[in-house]
Amino acid sequence: MMRRGFWFTAGAAAGAYGVIRARRAAEAFTPDGIRDRLAGLSLGADLFRDEVRAGMAEKETQLRERMGLMLDGGGPRALGSSAAERPTNEPTKELT
Repeated sequence: MMRRGFWFTAGAAAGAYGVIRARRAAEAFTPDGIRDRLAGLSLGADLFRDEVRAGMAEKETQLRERMGLMLDGGGPRALGSSAAERPTNEPTKELT
């Protein structure tokens, strides 16, 4: 007797679970469900893009520090980056 009750309960639970899963799957293919999934995908892509950009900026900063390069301001610079070493298109004035 206990055995039949157990299997009846297990079957009813499996049936309820299957109905709930089927209803959720059907809702996923409605226009609202598709819109929600696309919005979630778009948000995920935006978050991923932001994380990649932050990681790139952090890695660039680490590499610049390691190589002794600076973007703006004082400190060591890469060769050929000082104003005296950069060629200009302006004619030079000679002092007489």
